[in-house]
Amino acid sequence: MQETSKNRRTIRSFVRRTGRLTPSQSKALEELWPKIGIEHDTQILDFEVVFSRSAPIVLEIGFGNGDSLAQMAEERPDKNFLGIEVYEAGIGHCLLMARDLALNNLRIVAHDAIEVLEHQIPLASIARVNLYFPDPWPKKRHHKRRIVQPAFLDMIANRLKDEGTLNIATDWAAYAEHIDEVLSHSDRFICTERREHGGELPLERPRTKFERRGLKKGHRIWDWRFEKKPNT
Repeated sequence: MQETSKNRRTIRSFVRRTGRLTPSQSKALEELWPKIGIEHDTQILDFEVVFSRSAPIVLEIGFGNGDSLAQMAEERPDKNFLGIEVYEAGIGHCLLMARDLALNNLRIVAHDAIEVLEHQIPLASIARVNLYFPDPWPKKRHHKRRIVQPAFLDMIANRLKDEGTLNIATDWAAYAEHIDEVLSHSDRFICTERREHGGELPLERPRTKFERRGLKKGHRIWDWRFEKKPNT
């Protein structure tokens, strides 16, 4: 499907948090970023050059502190992992984990995910997209900021390979209803698995920091796997 200017998102789905960097995180941003980081640009990435090899690409949008992203990269050395995040302290933490685990299959972009998708991710290049515990924007006047919207789904589908998957998790019941509603009207994806659980049945992913926080508040967890429909 050809993208047009009407698909472009101008409303930010995130708040850019700075937070306080630890000395080790600051040092990681200075010393490790040149090895693992990818600068935002308007040029399409060549993943074989970026990772110095050819392997399926797993893209995670908004990886937080990077614990689960680094764990997945360690557990699946046969895949290449690309994480997108705007939280500087989380990026620094993820860089430290990548160093400590000696990960060669992990790269990071520090920029708005929508612009990275639009400018840098090749069409039909991604095997799997992970969107775990995105900001639910619970107030009604902020619902337009939720990242799971029809235009976002089209952008993801265009960059997924045939039979590629979009994997989502949330701990907000109202957002789970929103995700069910938006995806049910999408002609680009089919839901192949949906789980509601109390933290004991994550769907092919590690438990995340935001998940643990939600469970402490008594929240339920929703997990989905959506597969890109063929020929869309």
